[in-house]
Amino acid sequence: MPHLNNCLEILRRLIAKGDANGIPLAERAINEYLEATPVAARRSGLRLLQDGVLKQRDAVVGDRREFAETVNAYIERMLAPP
Repeated sequence: MPHLNNCLEILRRLIAKGDANGIPLAERAINEYLEATPVAARRSGLRLLQDGVLKQRDAVVGDRREFAETVNAYIERMLAPP
């Protein structure tokens, strides 16, 4: 779970900044998490990431909230069937 915790921490910091230029960093953190995670655990891990993002989204406003929504949309795309 260190990869999950590391990804969550990166996403928390990026959402706290709310800078749209950080979107590629958030996507990279999620992608790196997926690469380091066994296939069987990826969906559940993405759901945990999504839960953390949504909780933070509900606690912020403005640019930070929009950033969190964008990250959530990216996670949703990763969860969608191919």
